[in-house]
Amino acid sequence: MHALRTVLSSPAIKPRNLITTFRFVIHASKPQKPTGRHASFNARPSALGFPASRKVLTTVVGFSAFTALLLCSPDVHAETTADNDSKTQPLFFRLEDVRKHGRDAEEKWITKGNKVYNITDWIPGHPGGEVILRAVGGPVDQYWNIFTIHKKQEVYDILDSFYLGEVDPRDLVDGKVPVGHVDDPFKHDPKRDDRLIVHSDRPFNAETPSEGLDSFITPDDLFYVRQHMWVPEVDESTHKLVVELEDGEEKEYSLNDIKNKFKEVTITATLQCSGNRRKHMTEESRSTNGLQWDAGAISNAEWTGIRLRDLLRDAGVQVDGLPNNDIQHVQFIGAEAYGASIPVDKAVDRRGDVLLVYKMNGKPLALDHGYPLRLLAPGNVAARSVKWINRIRMSDEESTSQWQRRDYKCFGPNVGGNPDWDSAPAIQETPVQSAITSLRDVTPHSSQDSKLLQVYGLEEDSIAVEGYSFAGGGRKIIRVDISADDGRNWHQAELLPDESKGSKAWAWTRWRWVLPRSQAGRCFVVKAVDEAYNTQPAEYEANYNFRGNLTSSWHRVGYRSKPS
Repeated sequence: MHALRTVLSSPAIKPRNLITTFRFVIHASKPQKPTGRHASFNARPSALGFPASRKVLTTVVGFSAFTALLLCSPDVHAETTADNDSKTQPLFFRLEDVRKHGRDAEEKWITKGNKVYNITDWIPGHPGGEVILRAVGGPVDQYWNIFTIHKKQEVYDILDSFYLGEVDPRDLVDGKVPVGHVDDPFKHDPKRDDRLIVHSDRPFNAETPSEGLDSFITPDDLFYVRQHMWVPEVDESTHKLVVELEDGEEKEYSLNDIKNKFKEVTITATLQCSGNRRKHMTEESRSTNGLQWDAGAISNAEWTGIRLRDLLRDAGVQVDGLPNNDIQHVQFIGAEAYGASIPVDKAVDRRGDVLLVYKMNGKPLALDHGYPLRLLAPGNVAARSVKWINRIRMSDEESTSQWQRRDYKCFGPNVGGNPDWDSAPAIQETPVQSAITSLRDVTPHSSQDSKLLQVYGLEEDSIAVEGYSFAGGGRKIIRVDISADDGRNWHQAELLPDESKGSKAWAWTRWRWVLPRSQAGRCFVVKAVDEAYNTQPAEYEANYNFRGNLTSSWHRVGYRSKPS
């Protein structure tokens, strides 16, 4: 550094020549090699904490050029050029150096197009978890062609914040980084019903259409689909479930063991994505991050399997003595690497009905819904019901996955997109919810409609309103309030009977209200009340969170009367 200061103090050194000077001094003074396999740098200036004198220099020559030359090891072949008649040129990196920053390196780099990025700090917050490690040390382009959900401006903006420099032109072929073949992990995805409302193709995410929300049991092919990655290739005859005890001992079960060794149980339960109705929060409050689900990221089914409690006891877990200091959580891992956990007291609760499921509505699980085996944690957000489950781990801490520690959490309305993730607990049980799924005119001139009108003692043109209501934690819905004039006057909807199975109210409650058309205003509103007298908030802003999770404000649907 003495040599650097000496050269910089020379009046002959002009700002436009600084990069060439830095390059000369770094090689001439032979600084000590930094610690670590390759000393790279974080693309965020605040993380480096340079002295004021260095900050001045970075404003002259550009942050990336100066810090990279100071911090990079001499064996990282980064090159810069000085152009006396143009602006500072970017750093150039050989592809050989990018490959050195792969999965096993301390610093992890990728290329996108002809640019080089250090994404080390992005990996813990990547919504797809550690799947991104498939690409480190090389180009990410072919993966983004498969995971097309990345192709949007907000992702590009995040990536730009980790920019290092450019790929050395000597490594380009026809002006581009050579891209090899990548096996498509989505090739085993099943064919889906065309009626599903698709929000993304890869990974596939689609909500239940209105016709699937109009019955107590959702048909299998219309059950909403939430995938974080691909559908893995699984074989029922070879699929194994491993239970890892707190001391590291493992016990393995085949699907045949699970089906024949334990008592079979059937319950009715609703699964709801934490992002259900996110679109409404965006429209009524502010922009939210994530798939813009309407009211169809929720469905209801009969599930058949065995109690998790029974299997854990067989594996050697003292289920009646939990929780204890060593076991506070039960972690679950799926075949495609998705991970989540639930508190151990929920997992082993005699009335908690947590199941390992192999049937859905009386048939083997569909591929999209976890075939051949999935977890079902009724009353909890669906993100905890891990599909294609192949490992269970007893632990003193919750799952360390992205989907447990970061993705499924809520923050205050004032918190932006870079929160202290550890300050909020992971979502488990969900709040009370309701939505209007059908709003139709009925007339006594129709034989089918006239029968419905007779039930409600009506003989005039009317409106039939239907929907669902649901509360997490197994709490029963006791009332659904509905208004035909945007909340000025309220009525109680009829709660429709059902044949729900289970220790608690794990399934949604469907409801109906029929009123004369002459009494209808321009906006219908619904809100539900559960057995703990929890109810839905009127507005969205008070419960706003930037992720748009757990949207549960009053559901409003506009109405325009048809001419007589």
